[in-house]
Amino acid sequence: MSFSRTSRSRRTALASAPRCRRSPRILGSIAAALTLVAVPGTASAAAVPQSGAGLREVLFVGNNWDGTADVIKSTGDFAKIGRLNVIPDKDQRLAEIYSDPVKLGYFLGIRQTVGEGHDQFVDDMYSTPDGSAVVVSRPSFADVVSIDLATGKINWRFPVSGYRSDHMAVSPDGQRVAVSASTSNTVHVLDIKTGREAGSFKTGDKPHENVFTDGGTYIWNMSIGDVNTPLDAPELDATKGDRRITIVDASTFTQVKVIDMRDRLDAFGRQDMSDAVRPVAFTPDESKLYFQVSFFNGFFEYDVASDKITRMKTLPKNPATSEDRTTWVNDSRHHGISMSPRGDKLCIAGTMDDYTTVVDRASLREGPLVSVSKPYWATVSGDGKSCVISESGADQVTAISFATGRKVVSVPVGDHPQRVRLGHVAANWTGSAAG
Repeated sequence: MSFSRTSRSRRTALASAPRCRRSPRILGSIAAALTLVAVPGTASAAAVPQSGAGLREVLFVGNNWDGTADVIKSTGDFAKIGRLNVIPDKDQRLAEIYSDPVKLGYFLGIRQTVGEGHDQFVDDMYSTPDGSAVVVSRPSFADVVSIDLATGKINWRFPVSGYRSDHMAVSPDGQRVAVSASTSNTVHVLDIKTGREAGSFKTGDKPHENVFTDGGTYIWNMSIGDVNTPLDAPELDATKGDRRITIVDASTFTQVKVIDMRDRLDAFGRQDMSDAVRPVAFTPDESKLYFQVSFFNGFFEYDVASDKITRMKTLPKNPATSEDRTTWVNDSRHHGISMSPRGDKLCIAGTMDDYTTVVDRASLREGPLVSVSKPYWATVSGDGKSCVISESGADQVTAISFATGRKVVSVPVGDHPQRVRLGHVAANWTGSAAG
């Protein structure tokens, strides 16, 4: 591929959350119980029933700066089906924010830093099992809302603790969503139909990705720490805060285990690496965790049973990418990883290096470097044949074949696409009335 710098430059910052103390209670013999079922980015991770009578499987693409979600086909040509307005209450929310000096400070801080002059209106989204609504986390509004897909109106709204909402996960039965409240170091777990809180739990600094595991028995949360500070040199990594994987019982929300990747990275001989766990993917047999970390153009393999990092893969750098870490998005170099349904291929979004590549899991050899513009997320098509990448720098999504590692098709979407999730809508849905 020919490297180029076609995408927007980005800087990030959010107000620092209070530091949490690391829990001393780490249960060393529960690895077998903590097997992983919901695999992020795969078809099974949609946690909704297969399309039946009256339902159609789709991909939801969250356009963060637009405040919209494009709905596209989940396979084939990935053609656009319709668009949903996820901020129908924008005027009301802004009136509330501008009347509260503290909320306004955080709101404007998000706009000028992590949003690059734009408000962040949609981070993550999942449809309800019956395809009647989509649940959306809205960072700048610090909330989660359920939007009726037929009318475009809000069914319910849940304000998260603190001042920013972030990544979500849906339970395997589709009945609950877990959302990270990034400035309060909290994960809220909500009933997907009513929006009522079933429970919550504390995490490390800046909770990020959530994953339901063992059929919905556990929730894993990855906290990434203070990705907004300019203290990005490797020797200053400890200043980034309390970063860890927190595992809780999904029924009681009590802590089961804490995994400190600092210890595991040190044991692997990579004291120079950040321990901020970014996007993750698990093998179908639930034995291995693949994860990205801040500042690294590659990923690690973690064996769940032995509780050890077993392999590392370094991917190519784009020679045009600045080595000034303060210019990288949220301390990321690469951000986005998914796995083929058979578990033989990994799809990697090389965010700051402007490419995507498919990696053979057995050999860790990468395929062709497919030129894309600041890819932000990687998921899997409905038929499992393609990796679907959101190109935040080009306002499109691109499908890449797991079999060949080459581009299949690109589809234009809204401004600054980020998360892409499988879900369902009514078979005849073409857009909401309020959209």
